[in-house]
Amino acid sequence: MSLFGPIDAILSRTVIAAPLIAYLLLGLLLANMVGRILEHNRHQSQAESGDWQQLSRHPVRVATSFLLVVGSFYYLTIEPHGGMVFSVLVLGVFITDLFEFESRQVEVRNDRALDRPKGAIAASFLALLYILYQTMFFVIAPVWNSVV
Repeated sequence: MSLFGPIDAILSRTVIAAPLIAYLLLGLLLANMVGRILEHNRHQSQAESGDWQQLSRHPVRVATSFLLVVGSFYYLTIEPHGGMVFSVLVLGVFITDLFEFESRQVEVRNDRALDRPKGAIAASFLALLYILYQTMFFVIAPVWNSVV
């Protein structure tokens, strides 16, 4: 089934035992994690002013979050099972990011030290493990197939 025509022909092509879109999602997720680090560093510098309204989201993390959500939904059209699991994990990362930003604002408003975004880190690490499983299964396939 071809939902998006030429885009499907390119992104659903299998490269090293997984669709190309899975590798793109892996790259986006890693870029999102780097964006989260940059955002946290920005929040720390902005928190020194004490103005909680000055906190802003980092554009790299926002853009990669949006592309991850859209890409995971697209992955759902190519690989229904893997796409569903990854979409749920990415939506968890997205929602966690929203709450983490609000909690940073509360910490600045109450003159507390900024915490790391632990929930978002844990959620993105779980999504990273799953997309690594999807893209790098060929590495563990011989052992996996001998056990299962």
